[in-house]
Amino acid sequence: MSNALKYFTNFKVHTQYSICEGAIKIPELAEYCKSNKVPALGLSDSFNLCGALEFSQEISKVGTQPIIGSQINFRFSDTIGKLPIFAKTEHGFKNLIKLSSKSYLDVKENDKPHCLIEELFKNKKDLIVLSGGINSLLSELIKKNRIKEIEKIILELKKNFSDLFYLEIQRHNDDGEKELEEAFLNLSGKFKIPIIASREIFYINKDMHEAHDALLCIGEKTYVDEKNRKKFTEEHYLKNSDEMKQIYNDLPEALENNYLFPHRFSYKLKKSEPVLPSIKVSNNSDEAQELLNQSKNGLINRLENFVFKKKQSQDKSKIEKIYSERLMHEIKIINEMKYAGYFLIVSDYIKWAKQNNIPVGPGRGSGAGSLVAYSLDITDLDPIEFGLIFERFLNPERISMPDFDIDFCEEKRDLVFKYLRSKYKNGVAHIITFGKLKARMALRDIGRVIGLPYGHVDKICKMIPFDPSRPLTLEESIAREPRIREEEKNNPKVKKLIKLSLKLEGLNRNLATHAAGVVIAGEKLSEQVPLYRDKSSDLLLPSTQFDMHSSENAGLVKFDILGLNTLTVIHKTIQMLRNKKIELDISKIPLDDPEIFKLLSTGETTGLFQLESSGVRLTLKQMKPNKFEDIIALVALYRPGPMNNIPIYNDCKNGLKKPDYIHKSLEKILKPTYGIIIYQEQVMQIAQVLAGFSPGEADILRKAMGKKKRKELEKQEEKFIKGAVNKGIKKDIASFIFQKIKPFAEYGFNKSHAAAYALIAYQTAYLKHYYKEEFIAATMSTELSNTDKLREFVQELKRLNIQIIRPNINKCFADFKAEKNKIRYALSGIKSVGYEAISNVISEREKNGPFKSLEEFIHRVNPKDINKLQLEGLAKAGAFDEICKSRSSLFNSIPRLIQINKSVWDEKNSLQNNLFQTNSDKNILTFDLTESKEWTNNEILMNEFQSIGFYMSDHPLKIYEKYFKESKIISFKEFMDSDNNSGIVAGTIMSIQEKKSIKGNPFAIIKFSDLEGEFELFLFSDLLIAKRNQLKAANSFNLTLQKDISTNGSSVRRINIKNIINIDDIVNKVHEKVTIEIKEKNDFNQLKDFLKESGKTKIQIKIKNVSKIYTFELKNPRKFNFQTFNAIKDKTFIKKISF
Repeated sequence: MSNALKYFTNFKVHTQYSICEGAIKIPELAEYCKSNKVPALGLSDSFNLCGALEFSQEISKVGTQPIIGSQINFRFSDTIGKLPIFAKTEHGFKNLIKLSSKSYLDVKENDKPHCLIEELFKNKKDLIVLSGGINSLLSELIKKNRIKEIEKIILELKKNFSDLFYLEIQRHNDDGEKELEEAFLNLSGKFKIPIIASREIFYINKDMHEAHDALLCIGEKTYVDEKNRKKFTEEHYLKNSDEMKQIYNDLPEALENNYLFPHRFSYKLKKSEPVLPSIKVSNNSDEAQELLNQSKNGLINRLENFVFKKKQSQDKSKIEKIYSERLMHEIKIINEMKYAGYFLIVSDYIKWAKQNNIPVGPGRGSGAGSLVAYSLDITDLDPIEFGLIFERFLNPERISMPDFDIDFCEEKRDLVFKYLRSKYKNGVAHIITFGKLKARMALRDIGRVIGLPYGHVDKICKMIPFDPSRPLTLEESIAREPRIREEEKNNPKVKKLIKLSLKLEGLNRNLATHAAGVVIAGEKLSEQVPLYRDKSSDLLLPSTQFDMHSSENAGLVKFDILGLNTLTVIHKTIQMLRNKKIELDISKIPLDDPEIFKLLSTGETTGLFQLESSGVRLTLKQMKPNKFEDIIALVALYRPGPMNNIPIYNDCKNGLKKPDYIHKSLEKILKPTYGIIIYQEQVMQIAQVLAGFSPGEADILRKAMGKKKRKELEKQEEKFIKGAVNKGIKKDIASFIFQKIKPFAEYGFNKSHAAAYALIAYQTAYLKHYYKEEFIAATMSTELSNTDKLREFVQELKRLNIQIIRPNINKCFADFKAEKNKIRYALSGIKSVGYEAISNVISEREKNGPFKSLEEFIHRVNPKDINKLQLEGLAKAGAFDEICKSRSSLFNSIPRLIQINKSVWDEKNSLQNNLFQTNSDKNILTFDLTESKEWTNNEILMNEFQSIGFYMSDHPLKIYEKYFKESKIISFKEFMDSDNNSGIVAGTIMSIQEKKSIKGNPFAIIKFSDLEGEFELFLFSDLLIAKRNQLKAANSFNLTLQKDISTNGSSVRRINIKNIINIDDIVNKVHEKVTIEIKEKNDFNQLKDFLKESGKTKIQIKIKNVSKIYTFELKNPRKFNFQTFNAIKDKTFIKKISF
């Protein structure tokens, strides 16, 4: 072999898919190969093939030969360990997939993933097997000194693989490596097994060693300072070929076999065309015929039950002709694209769900534009009625195949997965995802392994802005947050934390499962793609080892089975109504009910799907919707994009502005949206009408505009202008129109999706208007752990004058319960109170009657259903007030009550097991509670806040009410209703969320509560930085507010916080002068008892005697603060106190 061909091949590269072991991202690896002109490189991730397709595609793009392998655990006798396996051919890769899948699917519950060694021999064709290094099956046997077993397995491997089995010689200077090399060289000589030089690669550059060591500790749940843990030397990086030759120059055979290794492979894993699943149809039919039959029958049903009823004044035959022609047009395209099976599969599981009382959404995404989908019950939106375009979903020019996104009731979605498993057996799987070491996670994990205190790490993590819609990297966060830089500067350990986190950020941390995506293929899915099963989860289905992108590239077609909480709310509401003998078919409610539009126009949309945000509420007030199409437009408009389209739409709708239709030929398309291009479908229609594009070509234009692909846009513009000119439009006008529609199209929204979600929004509005108690109770019951949402709904109930029955162990239930004009608070809505446990307690109450005393409660409740945290939560929330008056005594007695409960229960069980004794519940053990000082009103409220997340029995500002009045501190509502541009209000913080502006400045969104309700304000950087340590939930503040009038002339006013002061500082401040008016001079003696202490406040006293007012000033200043004010404010002799 010539020297030019003697290149050392690194065929054991561990990418980030070797979870918490490999620290290499595949794009970076491809860049390395390109820069260093690497001829061949091998993938050998531990325990999976997750990166196989991505590796093959990315590496081959830069001219490097990809070698695909994996290290799989095998069991031999009682020992489990890794063996590296590589696929020579396509058949070999199928065997590799099969073995990788089996290692997860065919093992017992508590076993680690592995295959029996016999499985390797059964599926050996076109595989190459290596011995592995110090962490392999053979090394494990050598460590145990199992000489006979080692020789037995070596002979078995040689017998089955001949010269396709190698003994690896590795030289990283790791512990045990020299001894293993010696053993392998002896075995090689004894059994004539070829040796090969190899290298376990975990990172690209040497300077990654320290960070990689921390990554190992994250995976092993150990600490860097631990002595007895998994460690590697700093030699596991990519050295160049000359360096490797030098290391192995004493073993020419090992080097020669390494040089020749790439030549043994003739297979490259490639992207596949979509492999559409097939569905069983009747004997006399194929998929295309079955689709036609079902679609025709479905259309008849839709026409009779929905379409004709809405269009009673129109000619039925004409309507039927329009719908039939559209149906046949769609079916032609579906069959041409061999997509019939896909439609039938989706229709099958949706029909099954509906038949089994599982709520299904009306549609989602572009699939709602299909009449076939509507006829097959996949969607519940009539695409012709709402002007939806089928080609937005499927057309012959599409490059990637679309999928249906289907929403199901969150609580019943698992039943759909169960059905798919029963129908498609082993041909269905979830799609894997990967938890990443994002900025905060990287800091937390690395902080732990390097030994930084949790509190310190948590403090640094909270400095990272949290914004799921625009997550910042650690580098961006450090650049924007001076506090992190300060920490780094002052603490060497924090400096190390930041340094390591920056290196590891973005790597895969753990395997997870896509919550919604499933793939459906043939019976032998585990031989098409590698599968994985997470033993720690309760998922019914396995997952593909390929992520969504790689699964699609492997030819699998994805089905999205999503969970939508709102469908659960609607379902629960209808169930509550059914229990009250009220039947409601939500699919048949009128979409033109003026009462619903009246409700929406008020902007009071708490709980309404897609319509809850403050911006949407304001838009609704300005829009004054009066037709369903307005809701569709709103859902589409309120998306990332130019917000100035919203006021234009509102002004045109309300006759304040004339619509601009761009060109007279576009008026029909743009009239429903007042001249604004809101929907992607409108872009497609414009291209068809103005430039003669086919529907498929129009979809390509739409996509090019939306994704802002410059080259493609230039090509499309030329085509658009040419088409328009051919239709009689001047070139300059055509160019002007294209430029005019381009910015709209960039932010155009999918009308099919907007219409489907507008329908759900309308349905929630309908339920809230006509069945508000049931709707709000159902909504709150789906948000049991979300205290922010529960608090918001409690405020809404107060606004609607619906009484809230406070938590009560005898009157409340696990869920929120609706009655006429009242809702009983859910006991499982209290923090630390488990749903199942409290349900069991309530079952006991419903079966044997209310708990008459605390003793009876302790006597009757099963110890499995109560614990310390649960009882503390119930006590702090006041749930036991009816049977125990002292919350503090009860709270402090809880550990003893749990002991008594267990003793009572043990005794009852003992009596039941004794045939000669009877158990009488009448003999209830009595006990005394621990004597405790009663909680103050403030303590009661603070404990309520901790257990419920807000205040229920009172408000912490209540005690300041008169003081505020005298100090001219008003409610936020009063401030907003007044003409004053500035004022002082008081508020208690309910929640605070800190964010970063585009420029990197910190700001906070703070929800405050006062005696009249809640309000939300922004606090900007200067005040936020100055007051950050005080800004905690449950703290109260005085806020100096300023109204700003927006420069564009809008009546909407922004509220600025000019100053924020802790309320304790206000009420405890020393007043320079106080005037006290008393009723009679005889009241002097009573007043002086309260003004004995010397202080710094000048006291002026006023007395009215007949027609004269006498004013006196005390000679010496006195002490006068909030406590003094509070002590005298309600005394009968006090007329007024002024500051």
